[in-house]
Amino acid sequence: MSVQLPKLGPRAQQIVDAVLQAGVYRAEKQSDVVACRSLNGRGLIGRDKKDGAVWYPTAKLCELVGVTPPEIGQGGEGGPGAPETGAARLPAPEPKVAASPAADLPPLTRLPHHPLAALFPMLPDDELRRLANDIEANGQQEPVWLLDGKILDGRNREAACHLIGIDAWTKEYEGKDPLGFVLSLNLHRRHLTESQRAMVAARIVDWERGINQNTAGDANLHAREAGRRLSISERAVKAAKRVRDHGVEALSDAIRDGRISVHAGEALSHLERAAQEEALRLEEKEIIQRAKEIRQKRQEIRHAVRLTHMAHVAETGSSTAGKVAQKFPVIYADPPWQFGVRSEVTGRERSAENHYPTMSTDVICALFDEIGAPAKADSVLFLWATNPMLPDAFRVMAAWGFTYVHHWIWDKEVAGTGYWGRDRHELLLIGRRGDPVSPLPGSQPETVYRERKGRHSAKPDFFPEQIERLYPAMPRLEMFCRRPRPGWTAWGFEASAEVEAAE
Repeated sequence: MSVQLPKLGPRAQQIVDAVLQAGVYRAEKQSDVVACRSLNGRGLIGRDKKDGAVWYPTAKLCELVGVTPPEIGQGGEGGPGAPETGAARLPAPEPKVAASPAADLPPLTRLPHHPLAALFPMLPDDELRRLANDIEANGQQEPVWLLDGKILDGRNREAACHLIGIDAWTKEYEGKDPLGFVLSLNLHRRHLTESQRAMVAARIVDWERGINQNTAGDANLHAREAGRRLSISERAVKAAKRVRDHGVEALSDAIRDGRISVHAGEALSHLERAAQEEALRLEEKEIIQRAKEIRQKRQEIRHAVRLTHMAHVAETGSSTAGKVAQKFPVIYADPPWQFGVRSEVTGRERSAENHYPTMSTDVICALFDEIGAPAKADSVLFLWATNPMLPDAFRVMAAWGFTYVHHWIWDKEVAGTGYWGRDRHELLLIGRRGDPVSPLPGSQPETVYRERKGRHSAKPDFFPEQIERLYPAMPRLEMFCRRPRPGWTAWGFEASAEVEAAE
């Protein structure tokens, strides 16, 4: 049976013919998975509830080609509810023969995230596991919505599907208001306090100022519009924006989780304004002198705190992080580089030491053997490096026994600081040891990935997701881990004890 449908590519047309003829289609190759996703987005085929590689014809497809639709629920436009036992009036599929996952299924496809997907936080690990169990038992009931191939809504559903070993069911958003779409879905799903809505609105302000460059300076306009969308006051949005821009991350998290009200920040802001008005009554010279004294005192205090913190890490860090007894074929590392500055007291105001303990290059070079030399004879290393620390990164790679072969680039979209140029990218160096398995031709990601930078030193999930995609069935170690990922062994001074231990 071959029925031509408009605007289908050759491979997509072959899949349509095959699924109509057999009543079922199994996607064995990565290119087939991509084609099936596209057909699924058009509502022409639906995915099996429990086997992400199996697809069935939808009622819409059968209607278009004049075939009697299956009697077992097809989920309308290719949604969940695909039959688990074949389709009525179509030839039944051949029974599946048990095989190893690597031989029977294509590698899982992890999708990058659109900036709007981060408006609402991810579920805690226990709730994400419950969602994965529900999808495994009952199928995925709602799609993961994409915009230009990136997740617009449904990060939790996509992550839950990944936990149970299937690709998520996706649909492409074709509307004109992606922000309104994300808000409408999540505000109906979640009960949020006014303070939590204010924190979401603060994120919206950042996003809209980024895309509307012609009105980027009108903060009031963006705050007012964000407040209108979430039914909260402009004042609450501005208070949340101050907390987000100038407060510590723990305070933002507490407001986002509903443990603290954003109005406490408004009260603090009122006191700050009153103090400023009182200071303006003083003589100008007195103000300037007092400001210098306060600034100098604060610099001295911060410097003393940094030195104490770094000394504590040096004394206790190795014992808390532990040794690594296992050998790994894949290692992902983001070393805490210690940058040189012109003044140890004033030059580290914006340095990494204000966010996490750092190490000298010599210490990082020696660390690998100290923790147990966790690389297999045939292994691959993914090592983060910044422009000024590039020679140091090559030193570390060589000290750990790897040879440089390639690199990927993270374009942060916004330029930062630098002596010779304003840096807006970081490098993920790739090294090999022995003769590790290289990616299959055609599976390699493009070498440049663009995503706006977030919190200090935080790297996009895109990069470890690409490593998972290229090496899906191998043990993987993340060194200097501060936010452990499922499926990885985590090593680092800040790695959570709740995840897979390195010992």
